[in-house]
Amino acid sequence: MTPLLEVSGVSKRYGGVQAVHELSFTVQHGEILGLIGPNGAGKSTVFNLINGVHPPDKGRIVFEDHDITGEPPYRVARHGLARTHQIVQPLTGMTVLENCTVGACFGRENLPLARAREVVREAADIVGLTDRLDHLAGRLTTAGKKRLELARALSARPKLLLLDEVLAGLNPTEIERMIAVIRRIRASGIAILMIEHVMRVIMSLSDRIVVLNLGAKLAEGTPQEVARNAEVIAAYLGEPAPGTHSAGH
Repeated sequence: MTPLLEVSGVSKRYGGVQAVHELSFTVQHGEILGLIGPNGAGKSTVFNLINGVHPPDKGRIVFEDHDITGEPPYRVARHGLARTHQIVQPLTGMTVLENCTVGACFGRENLPLARAREVVREAADIVGLTDRLDHLAGRLTTAGKKRLELARALSARPKLLLLDEVLAGLNPTEIERMIAVIRRIRASGIAILMIEHVMRVIMSLSDRIVVLNLGAKLAEGTPQEVARNAEVIAAYLGEPAPGTHSAGH
């Protein structure tokens, strides 16, 4: 089957820093692919390259047989690709309904206002914000703003959703609720590419995992395969390479 998203040999340099180096991976229709790695591994840069915030220096990004390499975010959204941000960015002076309506009107289907509001209500139901549609976005809790980010992205009717640390800042109860929301999104047929630092969550949700280190792909496979990979363990835990000795504990 042709992948939904194909990233091929993509590189990006910022000044003297090689943020991403010849990275290749695919996302299949309907799957959850986890993107993990130590801090500074290049994960958010990959998201920015995919959704058009920055163009890659080299390589290609193909979404549903469309070459979207270097296209601006508004055009990428039209193809059916939406994202959330690690630092939530609600339009604070607008209601939840209005925030999500922006997503619907500028998303894949370019919906008129009346239809956009119907789509927003569907998205709000999935993430559990139906009773807060008339609340100001700026007055939501951290968990509420995370749900709003999700609802706004879902309102764009994406085929692929990029989730950038959607669990960050949530307490254990909120994390469990958000996991249930992510499962509902996946059950609706939307593929998900997610960055997440909560390892037990990414391991339980993902069909496959790509591990980055210093901008390059270190490993790829099922959660079980990745968890057993010695290079991955060393990258995360800083274990000494074979033949070297630790100076202490």
